[in-house]
Amino acid sequence: METALVMDIGRQALIIVLLVSGPMLAVGLFLGLAVGIFQATTQINEATLTFIPKFVGIALVLMILMPWMMLKLVEFTHGLFELIGQIGIMR
Repeated sequence: METALVMDIGRQALIIVLLVSGPMLAVGLFLGLAVGIFQATTQINEATLTFIPKFVGIALVLMILMPWMMLKLVEFTHGLFELIGQIGIMR
């Protein structure tokens, strides 16, 4: 197997990981920042106050985007299986 092909597969895998995890990470970051600003302005220092909004927000994004995420992962996996089949035929 050529190194360029392996590098291309690795690059595609990293892009898929970023696409799939990006929305959840962005929501967690935004909610953490919003709760942090709220805590700083009201001087409430409760550790669980940051956890619950992040958990709910990430769970909502996961429920909403799960079909799209699964589609992306299945497409990538099918592409890998087709590539394995092509490499097997070449040899």
